[in-house]
This record gives sequence, structure tokens and C-alpha cells, in this order.
Amino acid sequence: MLRYARGVTLIELMIAIAVLGLLLTLALPSYRNWIQNTQIRTAGEAIHSGMQLARAEAVRRNTTVQLVMGASTDWTVSVATAGGPGEQIQARPAADSPNATITVTPAGATTVTFSGLGRVAPNSDLSNSIQQIDINTSVTIDSPRPLRVALGTAGNTRFCDPAVAAPDPRACF
Repeated sequence: MLRYARGVTLIELMIAIAVLGLLLTLALPSYRNWIQNTQIRTAGEAIHSGMQLARAEAVRRNTTVQLVMGASTDWTVSVATAGGPGEQIQARPAADSPNATITVTPAGATTVTFSGLGRVAPNSDLSNSIQQIDINTSVTIDSPRPLRVALGTAGNTRFCDPAVAAPDPRACF
């Protein structure tokens, strides 16, 4: 009686590798889009959380607290003093979303200050306060999903999608 060898032949292995390569080639662009859009969302949620933290700390401490944006998506929340930033409350590095980019309105604004009542207050250096931050990616992808963090004069922050129209609750208005 002949004994048959068990296992996988070289031809079967090569076919499996070819099918796997084809699937990876088809899935890679979608995966790249997903990664970049996740970085945009991560950066936007972090900036939104930073603004909410600054406002909550201003109310909790009954003093002015400021959020200062860095060169990228990094930020620092600290107690505002006349000579500049005081006690640091919390900071976030931009390392979690390296390809995310921001556009601040008005141009050149880097700081927003909240009063002890949670409202937007003038910055101690009399610079323009941040009104909105648009988050996008520096990498070219097929379908980017830019997001926006909008700040109202009452101190309320809104995390929204500028590509969506009202009455959708994700819309910016």
C-alpha cells in the first residue's frame, strides 16, 4: 500500500500567497484612508477635549484658564496670569496624530481664554482668541474627512463635520 504524504504542496502554497497578495493590494488604499481619517478624528477629539477641560477648570477654580495651541495638534491648558501662562494643568503632545494638520480661525490665533464663568474672555496678551480649528491630513488620500472644532462666545465647544449640511446633527452651524 502506498502512503500519501500529508501537508501542503508548493503549488498550493504559491496560490495562497498570490491570493493573499491580491487581497492586500486591493485593501491597502482603504486601510490608508482609514488610518488618516482616524488620525484626523483623534486630533479633533483631543483638541475638543482640551477646550472642554480648559473651560471646566476655569469654572472649577473660578479663575481664567487658557488653552494654547502648539505648532501642530499639540496644546497646553494652564491658569492664565498677566505675565503669560501660569500653572500648567494638562498638556497633549501631537504624537498620537502625526499627519493631522490644523487651520486656526482667525489666522495666527494660538490661544483661547475662559473666564471663571466658562465664557470666552480676552487673552491676557490682547491677541485674537481662537474661534474655530479645522483639522485635516497632510497626506493625500482618496476621501479625507476633515473635521472642525468650533467655539462659541459663550464658551461652548462643538465638534462637527463641515462637509455635512444641516439639519444633520453632525453639521457645523
